[in-house]
Amino acid sequence: MSAGFIMPAEWFPQAALQITWPHPRTDWAPRLPEVMEVFTRIAVETSRHEDVLVVCHNSQVLADCRRRLEKDGADMVRCHLYVVPSNDSWTRDFGPITIRHPDGRRKLVDFGFNAWGLKFPADLDNQVTRRLHALGAYGNLPLEIQGMILEGGSIDSDGSGTLLTTSTCLLSPNRNPQWSREEITQHLCELLGAERIFWLQSGYLEGDDTDAHIDTLARFCSTGTIAYQSCDDPMDTHFAALQQMAAELASFPREDGQPYHLIPLPWPQARFDGSGNRLPLSYANFLILNHAILLPGYEDPMDAVAAERLAEAFPGREITVVPCLELAHQHGSLHCVTMQIPA
Repeated sequence: MSAGFIMPAEWFPQAALQITWPHPRTDWAPRLPEVMEVFTRIAVETSRHEDVLVVCHNSQVLADCRRRLEKDGADMVRCHLYVVPSNDSWTRDFGPITIRHPDGRRKLVDFGFNAWGLKFPADLDNQVTRRLHALGAYGNLPLEIQGMILEGGSIDSDGSGTLLTTSTCLLSPNRNPQWSREEITQHLCELLGAERIFWLQSGYLEGDDTDAHIDTLARFCSTGTIAYQSCDDPMDTHFAALQQMAAELASFPREDGQPYHLIPLPWPQARFDGSGNRLPLSYANFLILNHAILLPGYEDPMDAVAAERLAEAFPGREITVVPCLELAHQHGSLHCVTMQIPA
């Protein structure tokens, strides 16, 4: 167990951001050039603020990745590329969760990843953290391997002992069916240094494969503030669930007993893929970096409104909108393809 260690909040200082480069054997293949532009933009913007660890499926992918980053102006001193094979690019869910001790020590926790409850192949993704660690990508940070199935996108931490999650994800029968909610709570508190966990019962996005990851729905912005994906259209199929989610968030008490300051993020217009399936668009899937916020944009007038509201939550941080419709075509967005390594 991890006595004294705690999962930092995402706004704590970061050493690096980890991403996994798309390649022809992933589901990105039909639109690979377009999605590579998104990943390149994420890496370039990140390199302005911190190091970037890039997982490349093979040497050819690495060479192409390096060429793109150099061409688009990434700070290559901060970009560190490694050859490690992968099934896909959802680093948030198979990357390491870093925990930190008050004395400054850090530890990587590698939870099991089974592709959101056995939905897709994950044999390579489940080994990425161990292989990167063996290559020295994380320096001398110790690695703790856990048998518990847990995706990084399914939990959010305020860095002070409170976690936010959803029941539909963590209680999925294809993740940890041997454990009850109480046992999962106990395990997470012991492993991640949490003192309490808020479980959302409501909230979902049509087209989402994750069983309602919290990072698509509601996020801590400080120990007293939560930004969440709202829906103000009574005719939309999400309206009732997201209204109920907002009511649940309003009922959660801060450590001092007061309600959280809630920031509703606007509802983008519905978008669909070529088969008529709705895309899971969420502004809650933003990424916090050192001194900056990367906000997923969907070519929607609400992009600017979401940026304004996040500027309220993160005063002094630069808000950069990154076009992410291409990511939504594979049922995720910006936060889903990244994982921070706290300093």
